[in-house]
Amino acid sequence: MSTQARRAERRAAPKPAVLSGEASAGRSASELTPSGDRAGYSPTEGLQVPKAEFDFKPLLLLGAVLLAAWPLIGSSSTWLTLSVAGLAMGLIIFVIASGLTLIFGLMDVLNFGHGVFIALGAFVATSVMGGMADWTASESLMSNLAAVFAAMLIAMAAAGALGLAFERVIVRPVYGLHLKQILITMGGMIVGEELIKVIWGPLQIPLPLPAALRGSFVIGDASIEKYRVLAVAIGLVVFALLLFALNRTKVGLLIRAGVQDREMVESLGYRIRRLFVVVFAAGSALAGLGGVMWGLYQQSVTPQIGAQVNVLIFIVIIIGGLGSTFGCFVGALLVGLMANYTGYLAPKVALFSNIGLMVAILLWRPQGLYPVTNR
Repeated sequence: MSTQARRAERRAAPKPAVLSGEASAGRSASELTPSGDRAGYSPTEGLQVPKAEFDFKPLLLLGAVLLAAWPLIGSSSTWLTLSVAGLAMGLIIFVIASGLTLIFGLMDVLNFGHGVFIALGAFVATSVMGGMADWTASESLMSNLAAVFAAMLIAMAAAGALGLAFERVIVRPVYGLHLKQILITMGGMIVGEELIKVIWGPLQIPLPLPAALRGSFVIGDASIEKYRVLAVAIGLVVFALLLFALNRTKVGLLIRAGVQDREMVESLGYRIRRLFVVVFAAGSALAGLGGVMWGLYQQSVTPQIGAQVNVLIFIVIIIGGLGSTFGCFVGALLVGLMANYTGYLAPKVALFSNIGLMVAILLWRPQGLYPVTNR
């Protein structure tokens, strides 16, 4: 085709219609755009990630347990006393279990030796508070709290240091080998218990409450122990700090990302192994803190205290969802409330109430209350 023929064909091609102001009024931009030039969708369409809706059903279950127990108990004052005791017990278990659920979520390590950090924290508290007898015997609340917090801080430091050694010597050689992890960490806990017996002896050691934390607050006809109120407050502070650290700090975001998809975090150039060590030490320190709180809750400690609490810890983690901190929180509260309510209403049932609760939850949600992706 010649050049003149091409020019003639272009002149003969139809021109796009130009609408007057009246004709174009009320029409959208897409209607005024020639069909050949019209985009199939908006440039930002499909780029927005939908926000996941928060699941309130487990919280509704928690509220239902609280309300259902009220008419069964029959007395409002008794119900309030049992509820506060259950919340205190649940929050102490949460403090112990929160570190373990992070360890499993990020490191994929089944640490059945977690109890040794609980026991170490409790026994360190007996030594620290025994050395501060003048402070604990004082009627001053500030002196008593100073002694308790000093014991907690030293116990956390000791448990964290032991956690570093435990991870390097016992856990690191068996990464990715779950059966070996179970066996070697249980062996580590047994060795740790024997070392505790060498240092503090095999007998039960009393861990009495400081003078100002003994007794109860009386609200109407309800009697609420002072120490349980303190345990609730400490547990809520730990929960709030964990939420802040996991959601508002870079390390926390890396931990959450590692829980969701460890391989992706490694592919982005972050050294996930360093996070392993930090999380393991932090989880061990939380176990030490929980050991102090549990020892004061029982007012005595034994070398087997960690092994005794281990069962409750794993029940809580399974109920909440492996690797889920918020699930661990809700699961711990459910376990604490159930143990106290059934202990009052049907003492024989209390022996297996938490197992029954776990089975019921798993029948409802096989992966736990708040399952974590890829776990």
